Amino acid sequence: MTEDERWMEHALREAELAYKRKEVPIGAIIVHKDRIIGRGYNQVETLKDPTAHAEMIAITAAAAHLANHRFERCTLYVTLEPCAMCAGAIVLARIPRLVFGAADPKAGACGTLFNIVQDKRLNHRVDLASGVLEAQCSALMKDFFKKVRTSGMGKPQGGEPQGGKPEWN
Repeated sequence: MTEDERWMEHALREAELAYKRKEVPIGAIIVHKDRIIGRGYNQVETLKDPTAHAEMIAITAAAAHLANHRFERCTLYVTLEPCAMCAGAIVLARIPRLVFGAADPKAGACGTLFNIVQDKRLNHRVDLASGVLEAQCSALMKDFFKKVRTSGMGKPQGGEPQGGKPEWN
C-alpha cells in the first residue's frame, strides 16, 4: 500500500461518516508532517449550507490548527475531485499537493471540466494526483445514489447533482 493510499483510507472513513448521515459521501483530510491536521465530510444537508463541502470543512480545521491561512508542506486528500469552489479555496490556501480518488464528470474542477488548481493564470499551482483508491471512492458514491433512488433512504434535499443522474466511473 502506498502512502497516498494509506491517507486516502482516512478520507474514505470521513466519507463513510457522511454516508451514515445521509449526506453525499465525500470525505477529506489534510496532512502536514505526517499528521492529520484537518478533516471533514460533506455536511451540506445537515448544516443547510451549500459551502459545507468536505474540503472546506477540512481547510477550516487545518487553518485553525496551523494558525495560518497558508498551508506549506500540506497535502489534501479527498475522495471526489473538488468542485470549482473547493478548487478555488485550495489555491487560496496555497495547498501544495492535492490527491483525489474519483473524478467528477459533472462538477470536477481539478482536471475533468476545469483545472483551476493548475491554471497558469493564477498565483499558485497545485501538484495533483488522481485515481487513488478510485474504485472504493466511486463505489461509495454509486451505492449512495442507488440507495437514494431505490430504497427510500431519502433524497438529498438538493436533488441529483447538476446535469441529472451521477455518472461515477
